[in-house]
Amino acid sequence: MNWKLIDSASEKLSRGLAKGTSRRSLLAKVGGAASFAPFFPVLPVARAQDADVPLSNFARTAQTKDDTQCNYWRYCAIDGALCTCCGGGIHTCPPGTEASPTSWVGTCRNPEDGRSYLIAYRDCCGASMCQTDCHCDGTEREMPAYRPMADNEIIWCFGTKSMSYHCSTAALVGPV
Repeated sequence: MNWKLIDSASEKLSRGLAKGTSRRSLLAKVGGAASFAPFFPVLPVARAQDADVPLSNFARTAQTKDDTQCNYWRYCAIDGALCTCCGGGIHTCPPGTEASPTSWVGTCRNPEDGRSYLIAYRDCCGASMCQTDCHCDGTEREMPAYRPMADNEIIWCFGTKSMSYHCSTAALVGPV
């Protein structure tokens, strides 16, 4: 290797950089990069490796026809009595109850199109618990309590007239 050539090229590069850059501008650039660094984890990333993830037990048996069954595709992370069995709909509360102002979320795979969707689960409050055989406990991608927005074990009826839990809905938010 020609060390003289490498030495002169690196010297030329260093001197050119030193001529065009002040200490203040260098500190400003480093500071800007340091203040932007915390946002790197939230930037959208194409996760090609997720395509190779095998289907969960729930996703393998999920169906799209009967929303009164626990294996209905939107119920992958639901916990509680299904409002579809209690006089309400898949995303509407039964008469005499009110929807909680907060919800927890889950990401469920629709077996018809193979895409994943964000589902908002909301408790219906104001009446005693619906006594039905339609009580489900979906734990797909359930998160521990340090991520409460994804925890289905919390009764989400705070902020309503009554803290009495009745049933749960599963509203489709959109594709992931």
